Amino acid sequence: MAQLNITLDTELLHGLFTKDNRDDAFSKLLEVILNQVLIAQSTEQLGADPYERSEGRIAYRNGFRDRELTTRVGTLTLRVPRHRDGNFSTSMFERYQRSEQALVLAMIEMVINGVSTRKIENITEELCGKSFSKSMVSDLCKKLDPIVDAFKNRPLTSEYPFLMVDAIYIKARENDRVRSKSLLIAIGINEEGNREIIGFHLSESESETSWEEFFISLKQRGLKSPRLITSDNHKGLVKAIQKQFQGSSWQRCQTHFSRNLLDKTPKSLQPSLREDVRKVYEAIDIESARAAKNELLNKYAASAPKAMELLDEGFDDVTAVLSLPLRYRKRLRTTNGIERLNQEIRRRERVIRIFPNEASAIRLIGALLIEHDEKWSTGRKYFEMDVYYNSVIQKDEAKTMVA
Repeated sequence: MAQLNITLDTELLHGLFTKDNRDDAFSKLLEVILNQVLIAQSTEQLGADPYERSEGRIAYRNGFRDRELTTRVGTLTLRVPRHRDGNFSTSMFERYQRSEQALVLAMIEMVINGVSTRKIENITEELCGKSFSKSMVSDLCKKLDPIVDAFKNRPLTSEYPFLMVDAIYIKARENDRVRSKSLLIAIGINEEGNREIIGFHLSESESETSWEEFFISLKQRGLKSPRLITSDNHKGLVKAIQKQFQGSSWQRCQTHFSRNLLDKTPKSLQPSLREDVRKVYEAIDIESARAAKNELLNKYAASAPKAMELLDEGFDDVTAVLSLPLRYRKRLRTTNGIERLNQEIRRRERVIRIFPNEASAIRLIGALLIEHDEKWSTGRKYFEMDVYYNSVIQKDEAKTMVA
């Protein structure tokens, strides 16, 4: 399209300068612009303006269909042109379509494999037309699978001082049986302070061997030992971290640790202990944290001995983050950041419930992770890394010189 004239309402433009309605006005402005772009693309593809008589006309307009597009400024309702005796095409939705396309593919595969429901059939007919075949699924997979595979196996060229890892379980059919699969995910914060989804892996279980294989694959793609790795206390995971990332500090998720601690505490004491243990988590330095821990041991030793034994045993692991400057601690002391990502995966996975095969699970989850990774890379930085490199790294270098 060589040139496009956009017509805008003056009230809409005025709204951009009104503090209370600025966000809504910008969303509406983008919606108006994109709808006019779609109309212009339709005109270009048909070879004629609306109602224009032209020998170069290829086909005729046939109304519109509404399509929602989720963007950073909100959900936009776009009017996508329909063509009679022809297909209207636009690349506008490609970036936002990958996970939706993977979701539809998974549902289609379920229908083809004979495990469909009436609801799934209705959805696939609405989104993909009244008929579909294995060849149609194959063609769609050929377009989407290479994108997911390239993302999954891309070289890791940045340094990642901080790493978060976690796993969730999904179900997939394998050899006519429904099998539980473990999805291992790793998020890295790179040297620029941006989050990246640096890897994911579908495994038979969350065993030490599975985690080791995942970590080895990350290292083969270029991952160097991070300074700090945050995770829960799964035994297989912790052992794999110790083996594959010697020299890295391990931060035990404080949220998971608090749950473990309260499980070993009498119910009547749980509210007070929940508040008291925060003094350990929020301590300004390791000496203050140790003093707060000792206070708790004295206070609860007789009334909650098992909980205090756990606190004493796990203290060093839940306070590893105190070696970092204050600004980095809150987001690295728990796995909450990766848990939110897991929730997004669950939201899509619940629609499928049981994936028709392992490839379908990788396709849908991979497409969703690509979208999140793109949002993170173009959004606000997770951390400003200047303090980390100016203080922590310099201290490490000074210690090395002294040694």
